[in-house]
Amino acid sequence: MHCKRKAPHGEPSQQEQASPADANGLFAIEEEICHLTRLKSEPSDRTRTPLHARKKCHISTFKLLSGRESNLSGFGRFSSADCSYALRDHLPVKGPWCVDDMDSEAYISQFSSDGSLLIGGFRGGHIRIYNADNKWKIHKDITCKKLRWTVSDIALSPDQRYLAYSSLSPTVHIVNVQSALKESHANITEIHEGLDFSDDDDEFSFGIFSVKFSKDGHHLVVGNNNESICIYDLGANKVTERFHAHMADVNVVTFADESSDVLYSGSDDSLCKVWDRRCRKRGKPVGTLTGHLDGITFIDSRGDGRYFISNCKDQTIKLWDIRKMSSTLKDCTPKAHEWDYRWMTYPSEARHLKHPYDQSLATFRGHSVLRTLIRCYFSPSHSTGQKYIYTGSSDQCVYIYDVATGNVVERLKWHGSIVRDCSWHPCLPTLVSSSWDGYLARWEATEDDDDPTKLKRWKQKMQPEGYTFVL
Repeated sequence: MHCKRKAPHGEPSQQEQASPADANGLFAIEEEICHLTRLKSEPSDRTRTPLHARKKCHISTFKLLSGRESNLSGFGRFSSADCSYALRDHLPVKGPWCVDDMDSEAYISQFSSDGSLLIGGFRGGHIRIYNADNKWKIHKDITCKKLRWTVSDIALSPDQRYLAYSSLSPTVHIVNVQSALKESHANITEIHEGLDFSDDDDEFSFGIFSVKFSKDGHHLVVGNNNESICIYDLGANKVTERFHAHMADVNVVTFADESSDVLYSGSDDSLCKVWDRRCRKRGKPVGTLTGHLDGITFIDSRGDGRYFISNCKDQTIKLWDIRKMSSTLKDCTPKAHEWDYRWMTYPSEARHLKHPYDQSLATFRGHSVLRTLIRCYFSPSHSTGQKYIYTGSSDQCVYIYDVATGNVVERLKWHGSIVRDCSWHPCLPTLVSSSWDGYLARWEATEDDDDPTKLKRWKQKMQPEGYTFVL
C-alpha cells in the first residue's frame, strides 16, 4: 500500500496540540505504517468482539480487565496489542521527580533493554548507573578517563555486563559494570580498557559521536567527525572495517534490527544512509535517503529492519522506509540560509522549506534542535505499540508525537535548560529526561505528591551561558 492519506490537524486541547506539518498545514503519512502501528496498539478482534466494541469505539481499561478476567475472548490473557492499548493512554506526564542532580550538564539518559538499569552521562567526566528496580540507588559510579569536553555517547552490552563510553577522541573505553566495586575510577580502582579506533593514515585525532554494540555483543560500531564509520571486533581486539561514509561529521550510527547486518547512519551532510555488512562492497551504502535540509543529530530504528526516524537541525523529525531509498544520490540539498545551530536561532523563513526530492514518509514539527545533538526515539513496543515518537528539545521540554497524526500529544515542561536526551522505560509508564540544568528527572503516569524527591519550581536551574563548544 503506497497511497497517501492526508488528515488535517484537530483542534488542540489540554492534552493535545496540533503541530505544524507541511507548508499547507496538512500532515501526510503512508497508510502502511499507520496500519502496522494500529495492529500493535489496538485491541485484537478476539478482544473487541465479545465486548461488542466497534473499531472506532474506545474501550475503557476497566472493560478490558473485566473481559480478560471473564475470559470473554477465549484467549486466556491479553495479547501484546491489548497490553499496549491498555497502557498507551497512561503516558508518563506526571511529575517530575529527581533521579539525580549534578553540577554539570546531563547529556545522556538511557534505560537498559530490560529496564532494570538507568545510565546517566554528564559533562564533568561522570557516568552513573542507577538501579531502577531499587529506588534509583546508584549501582555504579564511574569516573571516566581522558574525556574531551564530555561523554559523547554510551552503549551497554546486550548481556548488561560491559559499558562502552566515547568522547571527542578516537578511543572508546570499556568498563565492567557488574564488578563488585561501586566506585569505578578509571585505572585507579578499576581498569577502563581503551579501544583505539585511530588509523595511521588519519591526519588528525578525530572525535567519536556515536557508539553501539552489535546485538551479539561481539562488535562495536562508531561514527565520528572524520566522516567515517568504524567497526571494532572485540574478539580480535582491532578495527576490522573502516570506510568513508559521508561528506561531513557522522553524528549517529545504529543497527536496523536484531541481526546487526544492516546499519543506518546520519551526518551533517543532511543524508541518511543504509549499509549492509553482508554485501561484498561493504564500504558502499546500499541506499541513500534524502529529505532533510541540514545536519542529522540522531537516528532511532523501529527494530523491524524497515522503518526509522531521524532528528535534524532543520527542526524536524522524519520517518523513513528503507524500501524507498535511492541507489543514486541526487546532488540537491538546498540551503537557502546560512546559520550556525550552536549559537543562532533557526531562521523562521526556513521552517517550511521542503526538499525537492524528499523521500520521507512523514515530517514531525514542533520541537527545536539547537546547540547540541538532540535525540529522538520510538516509544516502547510493549507498553505503547510504538504509537508515539518522543524527543528532547532545546526549548527545555520533552515532546511526544502521535505517529499516525503528527500531533503533539504531550509536552513535558519543567527543566530550566536544554533537554538533550530522554528514555522511556521498556515496560513501565516511566520516562527519564536529561538536561543541561544537571537534572535527571523522572516522569510517571500517576501522581505521588508524598514522594520527597518531587521537583518544585524553585529547584529549577537556568541554562548555562558562555559555552563556546557544544555537542
